[in-house]
Amino acid sequence: MRACLCFAFWIALSAASALAQEPAPSGQTVRPEVGKPIQAAIELLKSKKGKEALAKVREAQAVGDRTPYENYLVERVLGQAAATAGEPAIAARAFENVATSPTSPEGERRQFLAAAASQYYLMKNYAKTAELAARYFKDGGTEKSVRTIYIQALYLGSDSAGAARELMKDIEADERENKAPAEEQLQLLASSCTQAKDAACNGKAMEMLVAYYPKREYWLSVIYGIATRPGFSERLALDLARLKIETGTMRGAEEYLDAAQLSLQEGFPMEAVRIIDKGYASGVLGTGPEAARHKRLKDMAAKNLAEDKKALAREESQSGAAKDGRALFNEGFNYVLLGKPEQGLVLMEKGIRDAKAFRRLEHAKLQLGYAYHLAGQNQKAVQILKTVQGADGAAALARLWAIRLSRAA
Repeated sequence: MRACLCFAFWIALSAASALAQEPAPSGQTVRPEVGKPIQAAIELLKSKKGKEALAKVREAQAVGDRTPYENYLVERVLGQAAATAGEPAIAARAFENVATSPTSPEGERRQFLAAAASQYYLMKNYAKTAELAARYFKDGGTEKSVRTIYIQALYLGSDSAGAARELMKDIEADERENKAPAEEQLQLLASSCTQAKDAACNGKAMEMLVAYYPKREYWLSVIYGIATRPGFSERLALDLARLKIETGTMRGAEEYLDAAQLSLQEGFPMEAVRIIDKGYASGVLGTGPEAARHKRLKDMAAKNLAEDKKALAREESQSGAAKDGRALFNEGFNYVLLGKPEQGLVLMEKGIRDAKAFRRLEHAKLQLGYAYHLAGQNQKAVQILKTVQGADGAAALARLWAIRLSRAA
C-alpha cells in the first residue's frame, strides 16, 4: 500500500515540474492574477512545501470569472499542493476534477485518476477509490500499485466477491506466465472468499496456498476445512488421517489413536503399527495419564500384525482367481503396507479393474494413489489421484495429495 501512496505523491511532484515548463495550449491564456500565484505554488512544491503552496493556490482560487483552462490549472496544482500538505479530501476532489476536465490532456487523465483514487483511499472512501481505479484501468492504465489499491478498496469496501474475482484474474495471469503468486495475494484471496461466504473459492485459494507456500498452518486450515465441509463422508476418516500424518498436522493423542483404530478395523494392522509408532515418536503417545491405554493399543496392533503376516503367508500359495476385485484390492494394499509393493500393486490394479466389486470406485482410486506413494512412485500416484472425482470428499483429498506429491515427484 505504501508504494501506491508514494506513486500518487510522485504524480504530484512530476506533474508540477512538467507544468512549470509547459506552454499554455494554443488559444489559451492565463491572466497574471491567476498565473503568478500558481507559478509560486509550483516553485514551493518543488521544495515539498505543501502548506505554503496550498496558500498560494487559494489566492488564485479567489480570482473570479476564471476560464476553463484557468480552472484546470488551479485544480491541478490544488490537488498537488493538498496531497503534499497531507489534505487528502481536498486533493482527491481536485485530482478527480482534473481527470474529468475536457481541458486535461488524454495521457494525463489516467495519472490523475490514479492520484484521485489513492487520495480517496487515504480518506477510507473505498467505494470512490474502486470507482476511479476501475476507470483508470478501463482507460488503459497499467500501474500495478493502482491495481493493489483497487483490490484493497473492493475488499475493505465490503465487496469481497469483487475483490476475489479481481485477485483470481491476477493470480491466473501469474500462473500462465509460470510465476508464483505472492503469498499476500493468496492470503487476501482466501480472506475475500471467506467474507463472501464462497466455500469453493476459499477451497481453491487454500489449495493454491499449500501448493506455493506449504506451511503447516495452511495445511491445517485446508485439511480441516475439507473435513468440516458439508457432504464430507465419514468413510474417508482414515484417508484424512493419512494426509494429516503426511503433512504433520495431527493434533494430539486422540487423532493418532483414532487413526490406528480405524486401520485395525479396516484390516491393516501394519498401518496401525506405523501410526502408533509415529505417535510415540512425536511424544504425544506413551506419556500422561492415558499412557497405559496407548500401550494396550500398541500391543493389540502388534498382535494383529503378527497374525496378519501368518494369514498372508498362507494365502500366497493360493490362487486369487476365486476372489472378487475388492478382496484382491485389499490384499494388495496390505502387501504394499508390508513392504512388498511390486506384489501388492499388481493385485490392487487387478482388483480395481473389477469395477462392479466396488460400491465407491473413486474412493478406491484415492487409496490406489496413496499405495503408489507408499511404493515411492509419486509420479504414478499423482497421475491416478488426478482422475478421482465425486463430491463426497474423495476428490478434494486427492487434489491435496496431488499437490503434496507433485512437489516430491
